[in-house]
Amino acid sequence: MARKSKLNLLELYSEENKDQIYDNVFAEIESFELPLGTSLRSVYDDQPNAHQRFMEKLDACIRNHDREIEKMCNFHHQGFVDAITELLKVRADAEKLKVQVTDTNRRLQDAGKEVIAQTEEIIRCRIQQRNITTVVEKLQLCLPVLEMYSKLKEQMNVKRYYSALKTMEQLENMYLPRVSQYRFCQIMIENLPKLREEIKEISMSDLKDFLESIRKHSDKIGETAMKQAQQQKTFNTALQKQNNVNYGRNMYAINGRVPEPKYEITSKRTLEEEDEHEEEVLTAHDLVDFSPVYRCLHIYSVLGDGETFENYYRKQRRKQARLVLQPQSSMHETVEGYRRYFSQIVGFFVVEDHILHVTQGLVTRAYTDELWNMALSKIIAVLRTHSSYCTDPDLVLELKNLIVVFADTLQGYGFPVNRLFDLLFEIRDQYNETLLKKWAGLFRDIFEADNYSPIPVANEEEYKIVISKFPFQDPELDKQSFPKKLPMSQSVPQIYIQVKEFIYASLKFSESLHRSSTEIDDMLRKSTNLLLTRTLSSCLQNLIKKPHIGLTELVQIIINTTHLEQACKYLEDFITNITNISQETVHTARLYGLSTFKDARHAAEGEIYTKLNQKIDEFIQLADYDWTMSESAGRASGYLMDLINFLRSTFQVFTHLPNNNNDHAAMSGKVAQTACMSACQHLSTSLMQMLLDSELKQISMGAVQQFNLDVIQCELFASSEPVPGFHGDTLQLAFIDLRQLLDLFMVWDWSTYLADYGQHTSKYLRVNPSTALTLLEKMKDTSKKNNIFAQFRKNDRDKQKLIETVVKQLRSLVNGMSQHT
Repeated sequence: MARKSKLNLLELYSEENKDQIYDNVFAEIESFELPLGTSLRSVYDDQPNAHQRFMEKLDACIRNHDREIEKMCNFHHQGFVDAITELLKVRADAEKLKVQVTDTNRRLQDAGKEVIAQTEEIIRCRIQQRNITTVVEKLQLCLPVLEMYSKLKEQMNVKRYYSALKTMEQLENMYLPRVSQYRFCQIMIENLPKLREEIKEISMSDLKDFLESIRKHSDKIGETAMKQAQQQKTFNTALQKQNNVNYGRNMYAINGRVPEPKYEITSKRTLEEEDEHEEEVLTAHDLVDFSPVYRCLHIYSVLGDGETFENYYRKQRRKQARLVLQPQSSMHETVEGYRRYFSQIVGFFVVEDHILHVTQGLVTRAYTDELWNMALSKIIAVLRTHSSYCTDPDLVLELKNLIVVFADTLQGYGFPVNRLFDLLFEIRDQYNETLLKKWAGLFRDIFEADNYSPIPVANEEEYKIVISKFPFQDPELDKQSFPKKLPMSQSVPQIYIQVKEFIYASLKFSESLHRSSTEIDDMLRKSTNLLLTRTLSSCLQNLIKKPHIGLTELVQIIINTTHLEQACKYLEDFITNITNISQETVHTARLYGLSTFKDARHAAEGEIYTKLNQKIDEFIQLADYDWTMSESAGRASGYLMDLINFLRSTFQVFTHLPNNNNDHAAMSGKVAQTACMSACQHLSTSLMQMLLDSELKQISMGAVQQFNLDVIQCELFASSEPVPGFHGDTLQLAFIDLRQLLDLFMVWDWSTYLADYGQHTSKYLRVNPSTALTLLEKMKDTSKKNNIFAQFRKNDRDKQKLIETVVKQLRSLVNGMSQHT
């Protein structure tokens, strides 16, 4: 029962719960809350008849709502009827209003057509205005770009390439980015690199033209620079001289040692010329337009390719340097060839120096120094080679002057030139050699033109002219009245003058070498020593050896060398006055002229002896002895008498040797004595050789007697004292060998000869057994042929036996001498 009650309670609770659920669903439906799926799903849960019950509940609900609607309609029905009635009344008015509205609308539409048209026009204009404004705004952006591009084209046309590059840079960085969306900008952007390449090519072409231009104008630039340097140096030198600057320490002292009046005129004229040319000074920039290289450098720098440009420029300039440094093969023939060579080099480095100072980095000091060192080595090698071909001292001197100007010019631009001055010392030696060759020709001409006779002076004026050229002093000669003769010949003052001219010529080369006066003095003395000891000495030696120079000329040469020797001290004084260096200075060289003239004098003396002997040989060649004559002619031979007369007249010439003092007298006596003794000895030797000649096979006693007469004449000549100063029979001793030999054969004193042979007291001490044997055999053969019947005469047979006996004894003596030897 209890269980059944519980079930009823549960059913009751379930019914109540279901009604509550249906009410909720109805409430949701009425409130239009969607979705209703959840609520509707709850209707069908658990109850099999839930749908029907829900429909019943729904119908009940609808009926309730219908009753409420009916109640409400009943309540509002009268109001609705009233409203309908009112609405019907209004319909007529509404129709009327509709007609009016339609008419009004028609009239409004007609009136609005014009407004619409104008409004559309206004809209179109506003659109155009907006478009124009937009276009103007865009054009305002584009116009600067177009203007800049137009400016770029104009700059390209007028070749303002650097400005064009700046314009391109502005276009790229400032203008084109603002309007990059336009097609023409893209075209511009594509064209700019092409324009840059075009500018590079054009600027490089201009640079090549510039390089070609400076190659052509280098000589003119260098010539102008060297001329300016020389004018400046001349001006400074003249100014220093006017201010009485002491030049003892440098080479300009030598330049300044000229007569004062002449110097003043020269200085004033130089200053005036400098003033005249002052306004005509030109620079490298005046002669060559450097703008292409500046422009090209800036262009490549802007393009970020400056290193390429620098490398190209330096490479091309190196090539040009090699071309400039290559001389012409005939450069050494004229000074113009050297001047052109130096001008081109100076022009090249003046341009490089200008580029160095007006550009940044294109040319560096290290680069120019390297280039100059390379060029300097080449220049020195070229000058060494070509200067060696120069044989004209004037050309060498002009070359030296050019080198000095060349060095001074480049030194003014900061290039070291010490090696050039060192080269000048090498060229100085060559210059001295060419001077020596030139002066050798001058000396030869002077010697050829000399008459080798004392200089005649008719009056005081002529005498002063001679002594003004040559330092001659002779108190004894001064006491003599005019006309008179100076002891030396015309060549002496001429030689002295030429030696001084040589010193001047040597001095010219030493100018501007920046050396001290001591060094210059040493150079002058050394070169003068070479002139005296080599050139003049050689000319004198050659002169003495000339065939046409006779004994009289040789005697005059001895006199001349004596006076030249005495003049050497005046030459030393002359050099001292020029260099202002005292001869007492420790390092001062001395002139070697004394030994030169002494050697020449000794050579002349030896030539006198030689020529005398040659003349004696010529006379002896005229001898025509009949060696088979039976008896002598009773007088000396004609050739020998002529020879003796010649010797007498010849030795009289020696009285003209210088004898104004004791030294000269002693010298002249010695020369004369030596010549006379040499002549007698040579005559004696020649006569002895004539007797002993191997081609002479026979000699008769008559020929010996004739030969004895000739020797007697020689002895008489020797005893007549042809030259004073011999003591006793000194000169006759030259014929002692002949005399003893002839006496032996004339007296036929063989017993005495053989008995006393080898003793110092022998009468025939000078007779050699071999000589006696040779002559005796010649006489023996003659006796055999001329005395065919001598064997039938007792005396002749005895004489023949005696000869044979003597011959045997002489042979034994000769053999004994050979064994002893």
